[in-house]
Amino acid sequence: MESVQLGKRVTAKYRMRTHLLHGIGKDHPEEEMSFIFGVDRQVPSLEKALEGCRAGDTLSITIPAAEIYGEYDPCLTKEIPRKGLIKQRLKEGQYYRQMKQGCLVSFKVLELKPRTVVADFNEPLAGISASLDLEVMAVEDASKAEIDAARDAQAKKSIGCG
Repeated sequence: MESVQLGKRVTAKYRMRTHLLHGIGKDHPEEEMSFIFGVDRQVPSLEKALEGCRAGDTLSITIPAAEIYGEYDPCLTKEIPRKGLIKQRLKEGQYYRQMKQGCLVSFKVLELKPRTVVADFNEPLAGISASLDLEVMAVEDASKAEIDAARDAQAKKSIGCG
C-alpha cells in the first residue's frame, strides 16, 4: 500500500471547523480534495500530518491562524483623526476604504468618536484558525504530466498569474 510522499496524488475527504476570534466556531460541510503531495502546496500543518499516511488513515489536524490568514495583531488597532476621511463611509462595524495619494487606505471602523476613529488595520480574516477531521481516501503515483501541470500552476500562483 502506497504512503503519502513527494510526488504522490493524495485524495482525502475532510470536515473543517473554522475558529474565529473570541472562540466562535463555524462548521463547514464535508469536502473532498486531491493534490500532488509536495508540489501542490498545502499549509505546513496539513503536509506534516499527511506525510507517511496511507489510504484509510484518519487524522485530526489543527491549523494555526499564522498558516491561514495571519495572526490578529492588537497593535494594528489605532485611534486616528477623522479629518480627511469621508464622513458618509464611516460606520461602526463596517470596513472603510478610500484612495489617498494613490494608495488604498482600508480599515474596520471599531468606534466613532467626535474627532477620531478607532480603526482596525488587521486583514479582515486575521486570527482565523481551523481544525480538520480528515480521512485519506487514496494515495497513488502521479504521472509526470500531472506533476508538471501542478508545478506550472504553482509557479503561476507565486508570480500572481493564477
